[in-house]
Amino acid sequence: MYPPLRGGVATLPLLLLPMLPAASSGPVAFPVPVDPAAVKAAAVTARDASRTRLVLLGTGTPNPDPDRSGPALAVVVDSVPYLVDAGPGVVRRAAQAATAGEAGLRVDRLDRVFLTHLHSDHTAGLPDLLLTPWVLDRSEPLEVLGPPGTERMMTHLREAYLEDIHMRLFGLEPANDGGHRVRARDVEPGVVYRDERVTVTAIPVVHGSWPAAYGYRFDTPDMVIVISGDAAPSGTLAEACDGCDILVHEVYARAGWERRDPVWQRYHAAFHTSGYELGELATRARPARLVLTHQLLWGVTPEVLLAEVRSRFAGEVIYGNDLEVFR
Repeated sequence: MYPPLRGGVATLPLLLLPMLPAASSGPVAFPVPVDPAAVKAAAVTARDASRTRLVLLGTGTPNPDPDRSGPALAVVVDSVPYLVDAGPGVVRRAAQAATAGEAGLRVDRLDRVFLTHLHSDHTAGLPDLLLTPWVLDRSEPLEVLGPPGTERMMTHLREAYLEDIHMRLFGLEPANDGGHRVRARDVEPGVVYRDERVTVTAIPVVHGSWPAAYGYRFDTPDMVIVISGDAAPSGTLAEACDGCDILVHEVYARAGWERRDPVWQRYHAAFHTSGYELGELATRARPARLVLTHQLLWGVTPEVLLAEVRSRFAGEVIYGNDLEVFR
C-alpha cells in the first residue's frame, strides 16, 4: 500500500569497513575490530548530510504552557518546508528555527501546511501563518490541505482580515498581491500531495467524535516520517509506518490519567493514546525512532511517561521538545 522505505540506514565510509584477509597458506591475520566510536561518528555524519529535516515547532496541548507552542512541526527537504498543523506560535517558532540555522524555515518561505484536524489548538495559528509571511514578502498564496471543513474555514479566516488586507494593498505600506491569497483544499485519505521532493499521504485516524482526522506519511528521497496528529490508537498508523525512520506520536501518561475525573477519562481515552498503548502500537509499527509530542502528564514526570512507553516498546524513544531537529 505504501512505497518502499528509502531511508533509515546510514551508509558508512568504506575506510571503516573491515577488510577480509586474502587467501594464504600461512597464518591468517584478522583485522582490528571497528572502533564503535568511529562507527557512531560516521552515522552522525550521514545524518548531518541528510536532505531531510524534521523540526518540532510546537509540542504543546490546549494547556498554555509558555515553554511549548501549539501543535506544529515541519518536514524540511532541500530547504523547502512542509508544515503539519498551525498551533499558536507557529510563525515565531519557525523564525527561531531559521535563526538557529534551519534556513528552510525562514518566514517568507512558509507557504504550505497540512492540517490533521480542525481542533482550535491545531489551527489557531493559521491567521498568523496566512498574513505574517505575506507582510514579510511571501509572494505565493498559502496552500492549506486538510480534512473536510478546511476550505470553508480558510475562506472565513481570510474574510475576517479583509480590512487589514485592503489597507496593506492600498495604503502606504508596500505589499504584493499574491501572498495574502489562499489555496485551500479538502482532501480524502490517500496521496494528497506530490512534488520532486516529497510524497504526502493522508492516513485516517481515530480522534474521538471527529468524523475525519488524519495523520500524514512523508516519503522523501532519504527518509520516511509518519506523524499521528491527535489520535487514539490507530492501526492505520502502524501500517503506514511499517519500519519508518521516525514516528511522531501524541501521548498521555496513564498514571496521570488515573487522577482525572471520570468524564475526562472517558474523553481522553476516546481521543488520545496512553503511554502503554503507544508502546504497543510502536512495537507493531517498528520505527527507527519514536518521538513523543503533545504530551499530557497531569502532574506526573516525563520519566513516568517514558517508562510507560518503554515498558511495551524496546526501540528508541525521544521525549520531544520545541525546536528540536531530527535528521
